[in-house]
Amino acid sequence: MRISEFRTLSREEFGRALGDTLVADLVLPSLDVTAAQALEDGTDPRVVWLALCDAMDVPPERRLGRDRGRRHNGSSGASSSSGASSSSGVSKTADRGARA
Repeated sequence: MRISEFRTLSREEFGRALGDTLVADLVLPSLDVTAAQALEDGTDPRVVWLALCDAMDVPPERRLGRDRGRRHNGSSGASSSSGASSSSGVSKTADRGARA
């Protein structure tokens, strides 16, 4: 797990403001430091994430994030939704141009 994924998971689970506050201020009992300090010290982000989940009683089924599919599909899921948005935007633009 990368630090960016850790940040995404914390913001998905707790919201941006609370997630950022927990990372900065909550001393994680199992690590005896805050998540921010643990990450700065080089602790594996996965270990920090699981420690944060334990401290905040996050149920096991939510520890992989809200969109479990992205873990299995990788970037193809993100590309598909991005492509769909682009295609929709292009076709609408093309339709408008054809009507004009």
